[in-house]
Amino acid sequence: MAQVLEFKLPDLGEGLTEAEIVRWLVEVGDVVAIDQPVVEVETAKAMVEVPCPYGGVVTARFGEEGSELPVGAPLLTVAVGATDASSAPPGDDRAAAEEPSGESRSGSGSGSGSGSGNVLVGYGTGAPAARRRRIRPTGVGAAARVAAPVTAASAAPAAVAASSRTAPVAVAAGEVNGRQGPVAVVSPLVRRLARQHEIDLRQLTGSGPDGLILRADVDSAIRRAGEAGSATEAEARTTAESAVAGASTAQVGEAAPAGAERIPLRGVRGAVADKLSRSRSEIPDATCWVDADATELMAARAAMNAASGPSGGPKVSVLALLARICTAALARYPELNSTVDTAAREIVRLPGVHLGFAAQTERGLVVPVVRDAHTRNAESTGAEIARLTELARTGKLSPAQLTGGTFTLNNYGVFGVDGSTPIINHPEAAMLGVGRIMPKPWVHQGELAVRQVVQLSLTFDHRVCDGGTAGGFLRYVADCVEQPAVLLRTL
Repeated sequence: MAQVLEFKLPDLGEGLTEAEIVRWLVEVGDVVAIDQPVVEVETAKAMVEVPCPYGGVVTARFGEEGSELPVGAPLLTVAVGATDASSAPPGDDRAAAEEPSGESRSGSGSGSGSGSGNVLVGYGTGAPAARRRRIRPTGVGAAARVAAPVTAASAAPAAVAASSRTAPVAVAAGEVNGRQGPVAVVSPLVRRLARQHEIDLRQLTGSGPDGLILRADVDSAIRRAGEAGSATEAEARTTAESAVAGASTAQVGEAAPAGAERIPLRGVRGAVADKLSRSRSEIPDATCWVDADATELMAARAAMNAASGPSGGPKVSVLALLARICTAALARYPELNSTVDTAAREIVRLPGVHLGFAAQTERGLVVPVVRDAHTRNAESTGAEIARLTELARTGKLSPAQLTGGTFTLNNYGVFGVDGSTPIINHPEAAMLGVGRIMPKPWVHQGELAVRQVVQLSLTFDHRVCDGGTAGGFLRYVADCVEQPAVLLRTL
């Protein structure tokens, strides 16, 4: 007999409390094995494929693609023990070959002897994932999938989450948590959005399967309410008064003019917004900058790459050289490789340099971290930057690769700008910004010449050091850019 088990969105580590469903990897009716990835989610740190700790038949999925779920919310339900050969269509000889092992059908994520516990935070096994197979609703197998006995703990969610292809959706707003309600909505995000904008879900007709209310339905209701409110206000006030009132309400976020676009701050962009806001509110930052003649640095890079030959390995990038210069400067000025423990009112100087570098991706700004950068040379640093950049581009950076930085290097020159005032990557103490390197008139050896010039900007936490230390750090970086041989004294 089958047992329907509920799989909840697990704790993904790094203090994350919610995740957005990006793409479902299984559908209702699919057979899954223990540790098979079932959904791809986006957290505030990275994209993660979530493996299921149960093996069996998927009976329901909770949440539409694009919706946001809190940790601990139901993700899907699996009928364990219902994937025997009787559930396959007559003549399908693949059933036995594709069937999960006995441990998989036991419903435990730590099957006897096969569990490694390393697939994701806190659970999972090392067993290879079985190939997906769709169960067709025919004969005895279909009945077993829909009407399998359930335990008391999983009875409510199993009843709520029956396949939309076999039974109408009639989900009350509170039924997922064991309460009764009058509306067909599953997503906690949809319910929260409706509450925030005072939308009565009982008045909405869902556009999802069997009348399920989706986020798009609530967004449409919010727009209609905004348009109706604007029309009423226009009748009651003069044109000037309406303009002032509209601007005021838009500033506090309670309302917006008709036709205004709302873009949710969530996922990576939401995490960046939170971190930057916290940096500005907590850190008393200051910025100093200097122009430097990078002609010799560019010549040194060209010589390094020429010496490697056509097949001598990857080229050394400008960013890798700047990273190496930063680690040398931090060895001289360790105050800037620190953080502030506000509760203890202490400055914590960190023993190693984990160098973050800003990378712009389609998902927003991310800061991958080169671990132990102080132990690497320019070639090793460049190779690691290239590897992490490719992972960032494809959205495959793990949360661990995006956290733990102690100092950040931001090359905004790739955007064609000369200077900027970087915002410190909280809880770090400083960030070095690098503008574009371009030909400019420059006095060199007493004569006017065209040189390759770059602007360097350092934003620092004024609690960890004063301007003299920050200026010394920046001047050392500039000296190394202008005369790379200066580094030879510390190599």
